[in-house]
Amino acid sequence: MFGPFAKSRALAVAMAFAFLLAAGALAAIYFFSPHAVLRITTGPEGGQAHRFIGAFIKVAEARHPRIRIKPVTVDSLRASAEALEQGKVDLAVIRSDVHLPANGETLVILRHDAMAFITPHHSDISGLADLFGQTVAIPTGPAQDDNSHALDILLSYYDITPEKVKRLFLDAGQIGDAIANKKAAAALAVGPVGPGDVVATVASIAHATKGAPKILAFDDADAIVKRFPIFESADVPQGGFHAGPDVPGDDVTTIGVNYRFAVPITMPDIVANAIGRSILAAKGQFMNLSPLAGQIEAPDVSDQNPLLPIHPGFADYLNNGDQSFFDQAQRYLYIVGIPLSVGASLLTLLVSTWSARGAKKDRDALRRLVDLASDASSADRARLESLEQELHQAVAASVGAKGAGDQWKTALAVQHAMRRFEQRRAVLSAAAGAEGGSPETSPPQSP
Repeated sequence: MFGPFAKSRALAVAMAFAFLLAAGALAAIYFFSPHAVLRITTGPEGGQAHRFIGAFIKVAEARHPRIRIKPVTVDSLRASAEALEQGKVDLAVIRSDVHLPANGETLVILRHDAMAFITPHHSDISGLADLFGQTVAIPTGPAQDDNSHALDILLSYYDITPEKVKRLFLDAGQIGDAIANKKAAAALAVGPVGPGDVVATVASIAHATKGAPKILAFDDADAIVKRFPIFESADVPQGGFHAGPDVPGDDVTTIGVNYRFAVPITMPDIVANAIGRSILAAKGQFMNLSPLAGQIEAPDVSDQNPLLPIHPGFADYLNNGDQSFFDQAQRYLYIVGIPLSVGASLLTLLVSTWSARGAKKDRDALRRLVDLASDASSADRARLESLEQELHQAVAASVGAKGAGDQWKTALAVQHAMRRFEQRRAVLSAAAGAEGGSPETSPPQSP
């Protein structure tokens, strides 16, 4: 009679053991795993982003020996964003005007690049609208198609179709000769205020034309950015691209783009927080390997309409500063603890229900043994044989069906029933021998 109770108790013990085993396995993985793998896109090979990622990997692995960063090579900035969308990487380098990932959120801003429209010192071109029917030279490289597409977008602001402005892709060092020979009227180079395509292109034009090139200023930069949020306003200081003579000759405002680290929305807050803090803390070390790292900065948390929202885990750090591990993990404790609590309650309810059903079956079995004993007291021989079959079945069902504390009840009920049956047989046999009649017709007698 203790079968259902024993089974329910065994199930509860097994499930509890399974929970403990799972928790132990997770703890072992966390504490004893030699490393965690963080997948990151490298950007197009040969590009500035590619070189920066190489520096990032060296510093990050030196600071965090248990983290192994796995570079994932992509052939374009678009492919970098798509790799994040497809779940192939955990960190992706993206450019603000090149395919923002639908599932991405910003971690840190890596760099701001200016889109410099460069003309020779004697040019009459004073604005982008003057490029209608002209040829623009663009430095060759991994981002040349992206830069050409950015030009298409800017031309659309002035209602100029892309076909009305030709493109000439040349090495930055050759662009000066192309402009001097009137093969191109202007050049478009995208890069930071520092070493890069813009500086190289300006130097090439200055050398070939024997004068300081001009950088087109965008007086309507704010309006352009409002229409196309993928761009940003970029202020270039005097002499930012060349000194002696200064290029530009005065502070100018142009259009810019930015590079950033994007992470998936699904990245846990604690992980995003840790990665973002680590990048900002290691900025000095990055700069020793790549001068472009000097532009690394946290995104603006006060921006109400960000191009790509800040990951909430890192935003918490930027808003509230350092938090303890327990503060950061609290939400995960709630997320995990509530289902476990509900599950434990359901398990308790299941065990209680199962135990109650088992107890009811035990009581019914005991009652049946008592009833059989009572029925046997007045049964004739045929009925007694039928009851005896039922007794065998009841005894078989009762054996081993109870805990040790209730076995005495079962044994007592079985002994009582068997004694009643023996007494009734004796009465029926004595009656048949004394009267010579059939025991089946003998009147009932008490034992």
